[in-house]
Amino acid sequence: MITELRSHFSRRGSPIGPTLGQTNHAIITGGSSGIGFALACLFAAKGISVSILARNSQRLETARKDILVLAADSANVEAIPCDVRLADSCRAAVGQAIAANGPPDWAVACAGIVKPGTFRTLSLDDHRTQFETNFVGSLNFCHAVVPSMVEHGGGKLIFVASGAALIGIYGYSGYCPSKFAVRGLAEVLRVELREHGILVILAHPPDTHTPMLEYETPLRPKATEEIAGGAGVWEPDQVALAIIKGAQKGRFLIVPGIPLILFSFLHSLIAPAFRGYQGWIVKRCGRLNQRISG
Repeated sequence: MITELRSHFSRRGSPIGPTLGQTNHAIITGGSSGIGFALACLFAAKGISVSILARNSQRLETARKDILVLAADSANVEAIPCDVRLADSCRAAVGQAIAANGPPDWAVACAGIVKPGTFRTLSLDDHRTQFETNFVGSLNFCHAVVPSMVEHGGGKLIFVASGAALIGIYGYSGYCPSKFAVRGLAEVLRVELREHGILVILAHPPDTHTPMLEYETPLRPKATEEIAGGAGVWEPDQVALAIIKGAQKGRFLIVPGIPLILFSFLHSLIAPAFRGYQGWIVKRCGRLNQRISG
């Protein structure tokens, strides 16, 4: 990914643009890889100090060194271990980040996990783990970071949800509900935090080339793979750039790609047809499996 980000800068200079104002600190959960890492690189290249939070200390330190390759001289990069599932861990990590770089102008809840599987094949632990990381982790992070943003006079609070938060998808019985909950939290906070100068942004990225996608793809039921493939696969730097540009324009919803844009704005019209389409694929995959096993 560093190669792709370098190419952005060599072709166009900083790809973020010149209108970030006086922002000087971004705190990003899930910042050691994927979309969170790409966001950290783009912020740091613009001279914004970044604090990346994640569970794996070794990956965090590797990410910190990679971010420094692109960082402007004025940017400081902190790598802080944090388990977003634990409120105390979030409070401690956010406090350490603020002590190092000051109150955040950008706070990004990007940490997430996925384990595909139908409701009958996933265990209760599979469901709980995804919900605790994806939703409770976002909740814990917001609870830790919002007070400092209010005191600071505002900022941008970004939730990285998923295209799977727009409509139920076969094979994501654990993942979809956790991201739907993130969407609900963002929609409420969009209204509640506006009076404090905090702009809430909700991103619904499609499949993105990340370690999470590499992990989940072999586990997907065949029908899920076919259904999910319709939105295409994006690169992390493309998604990160779309998020930053959308946030700069004051948008609440950031939905990269035409298929997901249609779902986000025409959900009530498209959803019944999409459920029928999924049912047709599931039946066809079932017949195919029967022929192969027979």
